[in-house]
Amino acid sequence: MKLEDLVTRAEELIQKGEQVLSTTRSGSRMTPAYVDSAALAEFRTSSLAFLSRTFGEKSPNFKEFSRIRSIKVSAVREGIAILRASKEELEGGWLITTKGLLSAEIFSDFLEMAEHLLAENYKDAAAVITGSVLEEHLRQLAQKHGIDVTFEKSGRRVPKKADLLNAELAKAGVYNKLDQKNITALLDLRNKAAHGHYEEYNKSQVELMHQSVLDFMSRVPV
Repeated sequence: MKLEDLVTRAEELIQKGEQVLSTTRSGSRMTPAYVDSAALAEFRTSSLAFLSRTFGEKSPNFKEFSRIRSIKVSAVREGIAILRASKEELEGGWLITTKGLLSAEIFSDFLEMAEHLLAENYKDAAAVITGSVLEEHLRQLAQKHGIDVTFEKSGRRVPKKADLLNAELAKAGVYNKLDQKNITALLDLRNKAAHGHYEEYNKSQVELMHQSVLDFMSRVPV
């Protein structure tokens, strides 16, 4: 889902929360004002699903909203406030920045693993791991720049291949044609390793591949 779609969905949920508030019933001196329980349940379920998919269940956004169980008006207002803050994060690009930092840390671990495998002369495994990191980096770059990473085929959405993402990223000006050609060659080496064509490349080429991916990811970060 594109960033603008996430922002739109957050706004829809905020409006749903406002609709829940419109069901407010006056309480007594001993009981605070409350809202319709069914409307609240729908609002809460939809919001938790959105926050889980977008920010993750370990995020403060999800954790804070998940604590809202009361039918009190104040609880609904708290939920709307959390959604407004989440919407601001999306509009400010903080979600992408955070994901980029996490991805960089994870990718670094995998590339370090590939480097260790190369040192132990396991060039084939190193090529597959390095190529997989590159492919996922392309996918996240596409998401960052609003390029759809799936397409419709036979009535369902399927992931685009890395070569297609590479072409679309270059066309969008995310990086230049020289980078595109280099990535095409790197993906070709990765495919040879993944399909068992081990004799078609050597350790030196995998070492160059590893360095090229490191260089590309540092120059074109998520």
